[in-house]
Amino acid sequence: MQKKASRTSEDLLETYIKQIKAFPLLSFDDEIELSKQIQQKTDLIKHQAALNKLINSNLRLVVKIAGLFNVPGIPLLDMIQEGNIGLINAARKYDYKKNVRFCTYSSWWIRQFISRYIASKRRLVRLPQRKEETMRRINHAYHVLCQSLMQQPKSSDIANELGLPVKVVDSFINMDNYSDDVNIVDIHEDYTYSPELNYMKQISHDDTMFLLNNLKDREKRIINYRFQLNGCEYHTLREIGCKMDISPETVRQIEQKALKKIRSRADEIREIYVEAI
Repeated sequence: MQKKASRTSEDLLETYIKQIKAFPLLSFDDEIELSKQIQQKTDLIKHQAALNKLINSNLRLVVKIAGLFNVPGIPLLDMIQEGNIGLINAARKYDYKKNVRFCTYSSWWIRQFISRYIASKRRLVRLPQRKEETMRRINHAYHVLCQSLMQQPKSSDIANELGLPVKVVDSFINMDNYSDDVNIVDIHEDYTYSPELNYMKQISHDDTMFLLNNLKDREKRIINYRFQLNGCEYHTLREIGCKMDISPETVRQIEQKALKKIRSRADEIREIYVEAI
């Protein structure tokens, strides 16, 4: 019975791959044109047609990425389905003005959706929403640290990254209730080298610098000190006040004014990165 079910699954996968191969691959110029049509929502029929074409032409990418996740007990077709949701999400958000290939941009979303699906399936007990959010932060920090450290991070590394006690990080990893032969490293793809993650980090950095450069010099200086940007160490309101010869309350008011300016122009950054936090 198990062999028959496996054969059926393989047949379905083979049929699916044959079907999606009928959709032609796109050039970069094609992707840019489709992105323009997708963002132009006045003509809903044209908008939906462009969206469908961008998605269908990249379904093979989802199959390729899903195949990299080797997780016992979770069918490949299920991971492909979840990856397709990530692809749809990416197609809706893709911005041709970023001047990057859609496959590079969408790969990040596809991996993100598949990883979350695997984590939810392997967990025996569903966590409350706040704990789920903390677990997602731990998983995200794990990927980021793999990239920066060029090796698998320890619990202490993740704890330092998130500002959490090591015991809390350990308890969340243990809470995930994976089987004895599966752990947090096994269910997540190796991000030691990840061009799309590098791209997302670079865009985040560039957009952040753009927002900072639109602040007044005094506002920018205070934000750099308060949030340890551009190589600055963290400073308290009092320390900044002493450096700039103003009162701590004035520093606080300038900081709040600067943050308000940043928030008012941060919609685009939030649109791209809110799912990743």
